[in-house]
Amino acid sequence: MSKRTIGSAVSLALSVLAVGLSGAALLFATGTLDAERPVSADFASQARSYLLENPEVLVESFRLLEERQQAAETNELQVVIAERRDEIFHDPAAPVGGNPQGAVTLVEFFDYNCPYCRKAIPVLAEAEEANDELRVVYKEFPILGPGSEFAARAALASQKQGRYEPFHEAMMAYSGSIDESSTLEIAAQVGLDVEQLKQDMQDPQIEEAIGRNLALAQALRITGTPTFIVGDEIVRGLVDAATLQEIIADATTPGER
Repeated sequence: MSKRTIGSAVSLALSVLAVGLSGAALLFATGTLDAERPVSADFASQARSYLLENPEVLVESFRLLEERQQAAETNELQVVIAERRDEIFHDPAAPVGGNPQGAVTLVEFFDYNCPYCRKAIPVLAEAEEANDELRVVYKEFPILGPGSEFAARAALASQKQGRYEPFHEAMMAYSGSIDESSTLEIAAQVGLDVEQLKQDMQDPQIEEAIGRNLALAQALRITGTPTFIVGDEIVRGLVDAATLQEIIADATTPGER
């Protein structure tokens, strides 16, 4: 049984338990059951009848359960962010864009073959233009196959030639699939020395940097792209420019400069 299946089963069991407890509490509270006398053998029948007549109890129970689970997960992730703040915001291997000395840091986990990451490019550009204090940290997160892995290594290696941002933007603007061939083609187009790039890609530190990103994503329960981190908030999936700018404006980042 997979972890996802086990998790679903546990969630279902908790939901059923929450429904039962909520229903029982209401039965006692409304006098349908007498709290002063032992529960009779037909308790299940009474509870079932009450819930059938009052289905809103089920809705409310599920809502409360979901809220509690979300709150618990949020608290847990905020602890992880606090404990791994330097790794998230200040990994020396992670490329930095925007204003490197900016007061607000936005971290993006992305994959070059993710269509939504490509759609996020103009959103990020607009955010940078609107906030000259925005510092952007790029986390290579190649989860969509060998082509993405090759592109991520090439992108990190391009830093040695000082061409990460134009290379990154060109790959994100590419209309086709990013694989080894297209990566090297784009590298040549943006002025990179392709042979030097191939050599630099063999640096063990590049593989280590990608490995750290993958492990960090697992700790933060990041499974898709794009995912953004601003302050102690994790934003999963593509958002519009107005929403992203609102999140940036609300961020408090005293320790991330």
